[in-house]
Amino acid sequence: MRFELFVAGRYLRAKRRQAFIGIITGISIAGVAAGVASLIVALAINNGFRQDLQERLIGSTSHISLLRIADDGIKDWPSLLDHLSKQPHVVAAAPAIFEQVLVSRGPRANGAVLKGIIPQDERKIGDLLSTIKQGSAAALEQPATPDQDSSGADAQNNPAADSNSGESDSPDDLAEVHTRVAAMPPIVIGKDMSDALGATVGSVVLVTSPQGELTPFGMVPKYSRFRVVGIFDSGFYDYDASWAFTRLSDAQRLFGLGDLISVVEFKIDDIYKAEQISQEIETAAGKGFMTTNWMEQNKALFHALRLERLVTFITIGLIVFVAALNILISLIMMVMEKTRDIAVLMSMGVRKKQVRNIFMAQGVLIGVIGTVIGLLLGYAISYAGGHYHIISLSPEVYSIDYVPFAPRPMDGVLVAFVSIGVSFIATLYPSWSAARTLPAEALRYE
Repeated sequence: MRFELFVAGRYLRAKRRQAFIGIITGISIAGVAAGVASLIVALAINNGFRQDLQERLIGSTSHISLLRIADDGIKDWPSLLDHLSKQPHVVAAAPAIFEQVLVSRGPRANGAVLKGIIPQDERKIGDLLSTIKQGSAAALEQPATPDQDSSGADAQNNPAADSNSGESDSPDDLAEVHTRVAAMPPIVIGKDMSDALGATVGSVVLVTSPQGELTPFGMVPKYSRFRVVGIFDSGFYDYDASWAFTRLSDAQRLFGLGDLISVVEFKIDDIYKAEQISQEIETAAGKGFMTTNWMEQNKALFHALRLERLVTFITIGLIVFVAALNILISLIMMVMEKTRDIAVLMSMGVRKKQVRNIFMAQGVLIGVIGTVIGLLLGYAISYAGGHYHIISLSPEVYSIDYVPFAPRPMDGVLVAFVSIGVSFIATLYPSWSAARTLPAEALRYE
């Protein structure tokens, strides 16, 4: 062990005549530990939110979407889909229809995004169908029958009809009701939407499209009854409360689109090259098309998280700054207490540089001890919070129902570097002051 480090360690362990200096030293260590632990926890929460949101967003939706510039739908989409699915970096492609609708059941109603899909293709680009907790999506994979077509048309003549509200005294009538319900087009809704509507698997819901049709009595909205065949629970409130899935053909019939689709969705092999790949897909599709990707759609959200990370680092870093001031004060008082010891050492041949290094080493030791304690405490809290979901949230506000913790080793390295660096800066003045001690003056009255 070097001489300077040995003396610094002895000074930290030695009993002092002025107990106040030892108290300040302990407060300094506790302050550094608290600041480091707080930074680790705060950065883990920020990173957890970013990582959790990114995984849910990317896992639930496509990476890139191709749309027509003119809002008239995409024609001849099978050939276009086949052509674009062979583009470089494209892992999978799927056709879809997105429309805003009103889903109601009796007096309850909920706004929703109805997505018309081909289930086999949808599973290749998103995971929402894999999160079905009640029922299944098997009915979406079956082709529509003439009975289902007529069932949807009958609903336009009698939108108030609902198998849950209709009762019959005759067994034959009951059997007829069940047959009509089974013939309705299927729909899969989110858990929070099902709770809002009071719907379960087998319930009948009325889906109303704002895109009406012109009649002699004016514009009349289109509507159709759907049978709930599955309820998914992704854990992401925005999807669970406002998304619903049905067959592509049923959505085309409801919105009167014929054989048109509104978007072609893509999954790619490198999500961080989405902007570059989207430009390539747009070029391959030809004129009249435009693309959007997950980065553009969620740019504001991730920018806010990055800004929050910076503000959090600066704000909580003030705790370390306050601890550094305590280190400064304790070292200054230590120099005043050890003036005679410093003079004796210098009279025995210790150089000024070595005296300066003694107090630098003492301040850095305080910083290192506090940093190590803070890192252990911060990562322990982060692990417990992430593993046991200690802090719950309101999903209506934060989209997820618990605070996610995702501590990263690189954050610990950065926090340790800043903490020890600030502690070192706090030693500069006291060590310089100690090195300026004159042995003759210090020992004059001893």
